[in-house]
Amino acid sequence: DKMALAVAPIMRGVIWFLTPFTAVFQFVVRGILKLTPSTQDDQANILAAHEEIRGTIELQHKEGTVARNDADMLGGVLDLGDLTLEDIMVHRTKMELIDIDQPPQALIDAVLKSQFTRVPLWKDDAENIVGILNTKDLLAAALAKNGFDPQAIDVHALAQPPWFVPESTAAKAQLNAFLKRKMQLALVVDEYGVVQGLVTLEDVLEEIVGQISDEHDDKDSSIRVQADGSVNVDGSVAIRDLNRQLNWGLPDEEATTIAGLVIHESQTIPEPGQTFTFHGYRFEILRKSRNKLTALRIKAVGVEPPGAPKPASTALPKTEGDSMDGG
Repeated sequence: DKMALAVAPIMRGVIWFLTPFTAVFQFVVRGILKLTPSTQDDQANILAAHEEIRGTIELQHKEGTVARNDADMLGGVLDLGDLTLEDIMVHRTKMELIDIDQPPQALIDAVLKSQFTRVPLWKDDAENIVGILNTKDLLAAALAKNGFDPQAIDVHALAQPPWFVPESTAAKAQLNAFLKRKMQLALVVDEYGVVQGLVTLEDVLEEIVGQISDEHDDKDSSIRVQADGSVNVDGSVAIRDLNRQLNWGLPDEEATTIAGLVIHESQTIPEPGQTFTFHGYRFEILRKSRNKLTALRIKAVGVEPPGAPKPASTALPKTEGDSMDGG
């Protein structure tokens, strides 16, 4: 503080002296930029501003001014522009679908078993999604209008038209689209128009605030920390979620899930019992269903829990770059 007070008068004089020159330079630069219709300069400025803000957040977190959760939330806002729906969507293998042509009573039973408020409806083929059913509309139609007579319910009339969006859409753009259209669910399609999954407003918000759970969500955690310092995870766990929860730094550029990362790095579909080491972590395959890795154990290489005995001669061979072994 004393040094800053001593230097301040000098800096004030230097700034006063250079103000006319900086004004001329700014005038010339603005004139030149007006002649260029490209927006690349603006995008570069936005990127630089985001990186500056991100650096400030990390610095304040390291100094203890900003809590880890707050830093993650602020970083999540900045990351929305870099994420696409392919990164955050619920994959089609996890989607709950209902056949619109089944008897009304069977359809109502299926809706009651579901934990979701909005359920996609398909006709003739599971790939042919023809509508989205809101359970509130079904409840109102069943109770208020028909005296809870399932046979009198017209599901086709209750279903809302599906909203299809490309998987390359930015998460930030999709958030704005949700707010503009006042909708909370969209179906994600690839370049061929095939449904790859769905995304909800909650999925986008979770990228900012973290996992949002309610009384109907599954209580079983997909990320389970073990006493020896390792972590058991489901293969479908998103890399971003694991990094956020455990403060890890696994790359998510080439894959979205942990199973995808292992398959990408190993260039094969591993078998249970195989282990791989890359990016400073050891991955052990626990379970596999057909070609899908369902459970893995991950442990940071060289990290032991406090008080744990040190094993004799268990160091992994060191090589240039990442190493993999098929043990």
